[in-house]
Amino acid sequence: MRLITGPLSMFGRKVEIALAEKRLDYALETVPFSLETFYAPIHPDVARINPKHQVPVLQDGDLEIFDSTLIFDYLDHAYPEFQLWPDAPRDRARAKLTDLKADEVFFPAVQMFMPHKASGFDDTARTKGTWIMQTQYAEWDAQLRASNPYLHDSFSYADIAVFMAQHFATFFGHGPSDELSAFQAWKTRMLTRTSVARVLEEISMFLAQAGQ
Repeated sequence: MRLITGPLSMFGRKVEIALAEKRLDYALETVPFSLETFYAPIHPDVARINPKHQVPVLQDGDLEIFDSTLIFDYLDHAYPEFQLWPDAPRDRARAKLTDLKADEVFFPAVQMFMPHKASGFDDTARTKGTWIMQTQYAEWDAQLRASNPYLHDSFSYADIAVFMAQHFATFFGHGPSDELSAFQAWKTRMLTRTSVARVLEEISMFLAQAGQ
């Protein structure tokens, strides 16, 4: 198994955490990346496999797939030990909805505050983006109050998705309020997981080397 990803890819880091949680052996290939040119030139295998030219890309034998959520689904079906989606159909649907909100509702709002994208959004858009993030934080805090210790009773892909999305939001100055005590306790709990701590250390090392 081979994972192609980038040092600051939120979606790639999600997959790294998942692979570690499932105790799977894989070869990690980190594509060239800089804060000036980003992923240019695009890694040839990424360009060939993903029409969007984005990481992560997973290769497992003759299977080549992309998109972190699709990769999550594949891993749980192909390698069912240490399952990370809930068993019951309704619970699984709820967890996948949380993953979707992290990726496609919350994270686009985070991107409005990234230096290389901020100029594309006006104050009205950024105000809405802030509201979206704070609304999601409050929703996740309420979920955690009802289902401690994790977002869906047991640790799942949903926890990985939300944790990485909020980590990038916090880095860009839009972290959760200290008043959201259930969410803050969950963050602390997440940091005790070896898979999560290792990924955050790798991100910090890359940023330090890049002078950030």
